[in-house]
Amino acid sequence: MGLSEIPPPAEITPGFDLPDLRTRPPGPQSRTWLTRFSRRAAPMGPSRGEDKKVVRADVPPGAIVLSQAKGCNIIDVDGNRYVDFAAGFGSLLLGHQHEAVLRAIDMQAPKLLQGLGDVYPSDAKIGLMERLARLHHDPDAQVILGQSGADAISAAIKTAVLSTKRSGLVAFNSSYHGLSYGALGVSDLRPSYREPFAEHLARDVTFAPYPATPQEAETSLQAVRSALSLGAIAAILIEPILGRGGIIVPPNGFLGQLSTLAREFGALLVSDEIWTGLGRTGSWLAGSADTEFVPDLICVGKGLGGGLPISACIGSKWAMSAWRQEDEVVHTSTFAGAPLACTAALTTLDILGRKKWIERAAEVGNAWIEELRTLMAGSKIGEIRGRGFMIGLDASQLPGGASALQRALLERGFITTTGGGQRDVLVLTPPLNITSDLLMAFEDSLKVAVMVLSGKNAPLSP
Repeated sequence: MGLSEIPPPAEITPGFDLPDLRTRPPGPQSRTWLTRFSRRAAPMGPSRGEDKKVVRADVPPGAIVLSQAKGCNIIDVDGNRYVDFAAGFGSLLLGHQHEAVLRAIDMQAPKLLQGLGDVYPSDAKIGLMERLARLHHDPDAQVILGQSGADAISAAIKTAVLSTKRSGLVAFNSSYHGLSYGALGVSDLRPSYREPFAEHLARDVTFAPYPATPQEAETSLQAVRSALSLGAIAAILIEPILGRGGIIVPPNGFLGQLSTLAREFGALLVSDEIWTGLGRTGSWLAGSADTEFVPDLICVGKGLGGGLPISACIGSKWAMSAWRQEDEVVHTSTFAGAPLACTAALTTLDILGRKKWIERAAEVGNAWIEELRTLMAGSKIGEIRGRGFMIGLDASQLPGGASALQRALLERGFITTTGGGQRDVLVLTPPLNITSDLLMAFEDSLKVAVMVLSGKNAPLSP
């Protein structure tokens, strides 16, 4: 079935319009705002300037300043309208400003903005924990709520250490679990993220290769088995599809074999579904594509809050029972499980279940991946991989790589992100309710952008 034959979502509201650029980005207003931003924002990223010592307070190349958004559209401070194929790093599953989420927030805000954590939990928090527990294979699963994906990963690591009374961890090359100390210790996306803080990070971490082929899977499993055989590993942490590392889908059976190894050696298996979960890849959990994959702990976040920050670590009752210690041991924070975010999360989960958007993401997203492969055949775009609406295009052969392609698409009105250790993968994670006409419009702009960057003449517009 082609994209033109696929019906649109049941609900079409304003916010599904084609790009409309009034000025080439970044426009004058964006430049003004970005100059102010550069004066006050800590200078993260590589240094600029000839001496490589001082980060200049100038406008980052291709940057814009966002002002408002609706559905799949974003408008910058210059009045340019874009189509959002990034969706808040994949976190806006329902698009921007979904009306049902806004109504739920409006109803909750006058009632209770903040609770008192686990001392006096709110009704919204309890309701969300009950709902999230259903995502786990254990009918008695229990939940730790957090504020970010990295927070959920830290909760999972702590749970594994308490449960196994071991300290070692197995993670994977090019993985990204977050930048807090706990999550950074098991992340391998870029050495520059880790090296300045290496003395403070967990040292008993083994990184195995993340496989893309059956042959690589054998090598990876051997590395994992070798690490587990030493008897000190508390947990294996895996992204069911490698996210920021380049959208790598592991070969069939790999995740299930990982489960078998974890059980054999008494280590907990942690599935990082922060990016892949809640419909992004066309199912509630990406790991469910492998029926033999049975994680002890599941971390979700990003899209959970419908735009508000909230995350969760969901674990079997057996694994979570390790938190009951003789002396008090907790993982919490002031705003973990705040009623407003919990209400938004409950609404998001309800919409995802009722509107069949997850099923649509599988059908439309997978069909679009095939169309992109056909479109880019013979071009300098290499492998196109992913599942549902989590898609990566290998742009390593293009001059400037994915960063150049990202800028070229922005100038045509499409917002994207990049992935891979060298930023060589263009990442597409649009809202799940994106319409087919916007997907086809993106195809046209992608084709032109790739041709121009490849040094070829772009076709004239009709």
